[in-house]
Amino acid sequence: MTSTPDLPPLLAMRGIVKRFPGVTALSGVSLSLRAGEVLALVGENGAGKSTLMKILGGACPPDEGQIFIDGAPVSLSGVRAAKRLGIALIHQELMLAPNLDIAANVFLGSEGREGCEALTPRLLAPLRRGELNARAAALLARVGLPLPPTTPVSALTAGQRQMVEIAKALSASARILVMDEPTSSLTAGESRELFAIVERLRADGIGVIYISHRMDDVLSLADRVAVLRDGRHVGELARTEATHDRIVSMMVGRELSGRYFPERSARPRQEPVLEVRDLVVPGAPAGVSFTALRGEILGFAGLVGSGRTELMEAIFGATRALGGAMTLAGEPYAPRTTRDAIDRGVCLAPEDRKRHGLVLPMTVVENASLPGLARFARAFWLDRAAERRAARAEVDRLRIKTPTLDQRSVNLSGGNQQKVVLGKWLSMSPRVLLLDEPTRGIDVGTKAEIYRHMAALAAEGITLLMVSSDMEEVLGMSDRVVVMHERRITGVLPREGLTQQRIAALMTGSARGVEGDVEGAVTA
Repeated sequence: MTSTPDLPPLLAMRGIVKRFPGVTALSGVSLSLRAGEVLALVGENGAGKSTLMKILGGACPPDEGQIFIDGAPVSLSGVRAAKRLGIALIHQELMLAPNLDIAANVFLGSEGREGCEALTPRLLAPLRRGELNARAAALLARVGLPLPPTTPVSALTAGQRQMVEIAKALSASARILVMDEPTSSLTAGESRELFAIVERLRADGIGVIYISHRMDDVLSLADRVAVLRDGRHVGELARTEATHDRIVSMMVGRELSGRYFPERSARPRQEPVLEVRDLVVPGAPAGVSFTALRGEILGFAGLVGSGRTELMEAIFGATRALGGAMTLAGEPYAPRTTRDAIDRGVCLAPEDRKRHGLVLPMTVVENASLPGLARFARAFWLDRAAERRAARAEVDRLRIKTPTLDQRSVNLSGGNQQKVVLGKWLSMSPRVLLLDEPTRGIDVGTKAEIYRHMAALAAEGITLLMVSSDMEEVLGMSDRVVVMHERRITGVLPREGLTQQRIAALMTGSARGVEGDVEGAVTA
């Protein structure tokens, strides 16, 4: 189904303003969406995308402005009001109950009185389980998920859970679907399946607002690209006009040359800092071995489930290795707890910053000082002034955008939350910094800043172990790349001659087509 230009747009937001204490999040933002259109909404972290979508979803009222559906003004007094108007949001952190099956999740909240009108002619009557399963099966077929509706959600992959969320939106007769970073945790194959679903939704006349930092996704899917910067709508690009460089320059207000990776000059081989020998991580079939050098960015590539995160957790002492040995600066290193690792100068910025990297209700200064709180202890009290000075130093160093050190971390953008995680570890003067997906869900401008900081840390002699699923990031930042497959190291590739094809061959467990030096390969 294609949109009809002479009809009013399916959705129009006009002059939307939203203010929070000390900051104007949105300043007169307007956008429109037609039926059967995919509108990409892009912008740096903190540009106002999430706030605008919260307003559209009824979770946050605007201070000024108006919203129209099919040309008629509407009042979104709450989430239920938005759903009744056919507006559905699929958040980056999927809102599913893993202890329930697919059908129960699809119709969660709509099994009985409210919401039944759209699902069954028997008003105020609950759906019977058989009817629930039948309707869920029809929705699963529509999104292309060939699983029984009685399958527990806990057994699904990330991509399959994404499909269940879409089915849930369709169950409420959604006409406007907002997708926030839908491919951030998906494999390449799952992303292709999601793109096919988006194409089917487009054909069905559903308007899709697609929020993503992945420019390849945007360029592949979007009919138009709307760009926000600092809470303002700075322009739009038609599909034929949109290019990676044009979108990025509109987002950040300047050109980002060279795909934003800093220049890193060749350096002589340094002495080993961390040596791992036959380390057996729980669930791994064999031990792994590698050496990280002083001032090196050692990349770790692999498919989802290859064991990279589990390896970092073992090095950090979050899980106990079952065998093998490690040395740190020539001394035996066997952390029993994360505190052991921190005291030895080994720190981990985890993959999920919101769950494991920050205490979200705590302030910036509290999170920044948390790992080294003992440094500020003075007998039976804390030297708050020293604590704030240390936090201020990292805020200034990393250019963290926060109105005050007392801002709660939950209110920061994703990129600034990641900077707080980095700042708290940098204040500890680490020897080895483990970075697990350091730029996931972060805009290109903030990525460029984090890359510059990583290069500067390496130049200072800090050893960085970087786990990344972003192939461009691995190629652009790594001095060497450790490739893992099924919890084994299949090779260590030097920077010279590093290509995506060589990495991909080792990631899939095949060395066919890998030419040149491959260090440390482990065979079954």
